[in-house]
Amino acid sequence: MAKPVIWTVDDDPDVLRAVERDLRRQYGDRYKVISANSGASALEAVKQLKLRNEAVALFLVDQRMPRMSGVEFLEKAIEFYPDAKRALLTAYADMDAAIRAINSVQIDHYLMKPWDPPEERLFGVVDDLLDDWQASYHPVFEGVRVLGHRWSPQSNEIRDFLGRNFVPHQWLNVETDETAKQLLATTGAGISSLPIVVFPDGTFLGNPPIADIARKLGLKTKAEFPFYDLVVVGAGPAGLAAAVYGAADGLHTLLIEREAPGGQAGRSSRIENYLGFPTGLSGSDLARRAVAQARRFGVEILTPQEVKGVRIEGPARVLTLADGAEIGCRALLIASGIAFRKLEVPGLEKLNGAGVYYYAPMSEAFSHRDGNIYIVGGANSAGQAAMYFSKFAHQVTMLVRGNSLSDSMSQYLENQITATKNIAVRFDASVVGVEGVDRCENLTIQNKKTGAQETVSASALLIYAGAIPRTDWLAGVVERDAQGYLISGQHLMREGKRPAGWTADRDPFYLETSVPGIFVAGDVRHRSAKGVTSGVGEGAMAVKLVHEYLGLL
Repeated sequence: MAKPVIWTVDDDPDVLRAVERDLRRQYGDRYKVISANSGASALEAVKQLKLRNEAVALFLVDQRMPRMSGVEFLEKAIEFYPDAKRALLTAYADMDAAIRAINSVQIDHYLMKPWDPPEERLFGVVDDLLDDWQASYHPVFEGVRVLGHRWSPQSNEIRDFLGRNFVPHQWLNVETDETAKQLLATTGAGISSLPIVVFPDGTFLGNPPIADIARKLGLKTKAEFPFYDLVVVGAGPAGLAAAVYGAADGLHTLLIEREAPGGQAGRSSRIENYLGFPTGLSGSDLARRAVAQARRFGVEILTPQEVKGVRIEGPARVLTLADGAEIGCRALLIASGIAFRKLEVPGLEKLNGAGVYYYAPMSEAFSHRDGNIYIVGGANSAGQAAMYFSKFAHQVTMLVRGNSLSDSMSQYLENQITATKNIAVRFDASVVGVEGVDRCENLTIQNKKTGAQETVSASALLIYAGAIPRTDWLAGVVERDAQGYLISGQHLMREGKRPAGWTADRDPFYLETSVPGIFVAGDVRHRSAKGVTSGVGEGAMAVKLVHEYLGLL
């Protein structure tokens, strides 16, 4: 944690060095002592401190300075640090000014020059001022800060990206938070630049693309080597498991993730049926643990990075990335999971990210305290969201197209939903309209049996309406079914014949696609058992098959 700052400002270099020396000697182990030789230079430095979110405990300022007196400096500095203690260094002739300053800028104390010996005439005063400041001091947040409007889709996207990539960050609403308004003024940027991301070093970006944030944070998007034993595409449960087992078994392993580790499962508020966790764990916790485990075994992780294509060059499989880079490997595992299915509903796209969310991040629950939340979907992910948001919302209503939860939801979760008083389930229901000026305000719900429509007030709409595979980049390379899922193993065999273009003198392995050496695991696989546990199992199994494949080369 950064030390709080003691500022001393004096235009006399000899005095400045002496004060700084005495303060460092007495307080340097607990405070960072900073000096400046003019009020103007000190004020610019104070702005930088504010952007870096460093705390200032005390301003010790000479009164008689050219161009900007000590009192004038303090009048401006306390706009940034209103809670900092303030003391003036004055000569006898400046006593009247010092006394007036007690009223004008609430000076806490003034010290007469010379202050020697400091043990008698300086440290006692400073000790009292610092003790008073510490009594009400709360350590400042030292991570990334995001300034923006509550209903801004861009703000929501940035917060979601930071959260899913385990980047500590603080959200500051410029409409309601005075700290946010002050920080916005400090940056000198206008409202049109929102959202603004302020980094711990004091630099900031206005309305930045996610790629720019990733680069600034130092997230890794370029591979260290041109060739690997195993490349895993997708860092959901299946991909993370494969990366861990592959590296643990000695394979030089690269993991590439398009958005953030965890995949769809990483957005889950609570996974309660995962073996070994009797009280359950969140998808974010599972992803964080898996990433730490993968890195411990030496897995190289690229995120955010996207694979755009693959080609076969003899025994090598060569991937082309979004930035044009190419990476070769001996074996390739596709574990890219599935993407949410978008609803074609009037008004929905305009409010996406402004009260309308696909697979809503858990952080949004706090923004909808005491609200009326509607959830589209009846599978486990929708049920987990309903349980989590019910802790904050006044009412949660699930809109289910079918006539039962049992067809798509685990029994334990259905029982919890039934027992939760502020969760209602409406069957045979779908959303046919979304309305709102700058955020979600009303929904139109239709009963698919009767055709009757009803307009209801809604503070948020959360959508868990199924998913589709994101496999277009593999078109023409490996066999896919009509929906785009990758076909593997025995499903490739037709009338006992191997797939067209198959080059190996054997049948495809269970998780192997129509191209030898390219494997698939998890939700993106044709006829897979969708879910976290099955994904982890397939990821581990795929590594064993990769070893068998490599042993045949």
